[in-house]
Amino acid sequence: MFRKIPQILAAALVFVTGAAQADQLDDIRKAGVVRVAVFDSNPPFGFVDEKTHALEGYDIDFAKAFADKIGVKLELVPTNPANRIPVLQSGKADLIVADLTITPERGKVVDFSIPYFVTGQQFLVPANAPATLADYAKSRIGAVKGTTGEQAAKARFPEARVLSYDDIPLAFSALRNGSVQAITQDAEILAGLLAEAPDKAKYKVLPELLSRELIGVAVKKDETALLAQVNAILLELENNGRAAAIFEQWFGAKSKAPEPRNFKIGTP
Repeated sequence: MFRKIPQILAAALVFVTGAAQADQLDDIRKAGVVRVAVFDSNPPFGFVDEKTHALEGYDIDFAKAFADKIGVKLELVPTNPANRIPVLQSGKADLIVADLTITPERGKVVDFSIPYFVTGQQFLVPANAPATLADYAKSRIGAVKGTTGEQAAKARFPEARVLSYDDIPLAFSALRNGSVQAITQDAEILAGLLAEAPDKAKYKVLPELLSRELIGVAVKKDETALLAQVNAILLELENNGRAAAIFEQWFGAKSKAPEPRNFKIGTP
């Protein structure tokens, strides 16, 4: 009989461990709501519309699609770049859909979907400033705290002084008042920022890329069912044309920051 005790204990441990591992997708369905962390000041990915005061943007439309396909209500959780992952880990959000670059370091603490956007970091500088990235090797560069742009600027230009800000509007203010000589962020965000600026003629975006980045949806580690659902929805949105339509709305020819769609979801 005593020989069976280890087997009984092992079986009990497996049962308890399995019971302790919550299925977040099941929890979302039972609650009837999915909470999605999004930006509220990073157009065109996520921002507050001046007329409606509602959150709008590329990421917001994907968040709406996730809620619709899962069959639950959507609760948007506004956040900033530095707090995206903490909001997820603290249980305040179920998904991050906030222009989050897929990196090995982040992959240690969250699981990523397949990419749903491809971008690159660029520099925004005064219109009469030098035209190549190398010219800013020893400059003061503004970046958004907790972003890959911040990391890339420090790695590319170790002799530069990289100053971190909570969001891109604050970084742009620093550029305007001369606190920094350049700011870096995703190409699309800089284009959108410049399109809205009343003094846009005073600035330019340098064409050279600081980095090329894949953007994904993040879920908590080991939430395999939820991650599989997110990936399935992304592929469905690509196949039925909805993903391309969302891109066209925010980055198409009639948008404030037009650019070509040089990627397809699910295609390397």
